Amino acid sequence: PANCARLLSASSPHASAWLSVIPTPHKNLHLDPPEFQMALKWWLGLDTSQNGSSCSFCPSHALDPLGHHALTCKSGGDSIFRHNSLRDTFWESCKLACIAGQIEAGSGLDVEGSRTRPADILLPNWEFGKPAALDFTITSALNPSTLNEASVMAGSAASAAEIRKHVANDEKCSRLGWVCIPLSVETYGCWGEEAGRCLDRLATRIATRTGCSKSSAVSGLYGRLSIVLVRANTRALLARSSSLS
Repeated sequence: PANCARLLSASSPHASAWLSVIPTPHKNLHLDPPEFQMALKWWLGLDTSQNGSSCSFCPSHALDPLGHHALTCKSGGDSIFRHNSLRDTFWESCKLACIAGQIEAGSGLDVEGSRTRPADILLPNWEFGKPAALDFTITSALNPSTLNEASVMAGSAASAAEIRKHVANDEKCSRLGWVCIPLSVETYGCWGEEAGRCLDRLATRIATRTGCSKSSAVSGLYGRLSIVLVRANTRALLARSSSLS
């Protein structure tokens, strides 16, 4: 099931966009040689576990060949780095479209005094005249809780992550007059349906503002997000491996 889930996720639309990105080091849109080597091993399903060695950040957990633990490990700060990198890349794309907004919005704003922040990025007048609270979440198609579904249908893990975000954020967003839009993506690059609609709308705005074609805006947007995702993934894999051999 794990390899079926991997192949379905990796072959979904735009998941392989990172392979077509022109390396641009000054924009951090590139992979260093060790990162590229590890990215290819991981993408092709080769063993990244260093013969079953333990995670360097939580030694009680053994590394698995497909890198699932390394990419979902909460220790070491790599999951936070990946989340923030995607958020910042999306935010820079909003600037290309001249869309104003706010990062990390919502804490303490409602009468309930909740300290949660349902908006990684808050965009005004985005949907139905209401602000949109965009909340990034990165999940894995290899999660045991959704593995059976993910092995037969691409995007199952991303869809489950969208539901979890709605459960966590809808009530507070409703009190604030916002629309909750989860931007879920699997580690292999399969985006959730709501994220896909949001990215398509942003690409349209970018094309209108810059004068480029819609297809060029779509490929550029997904390419930037894809290379940032893969680079953060390889950082997590390399941090838990002593070598590439």
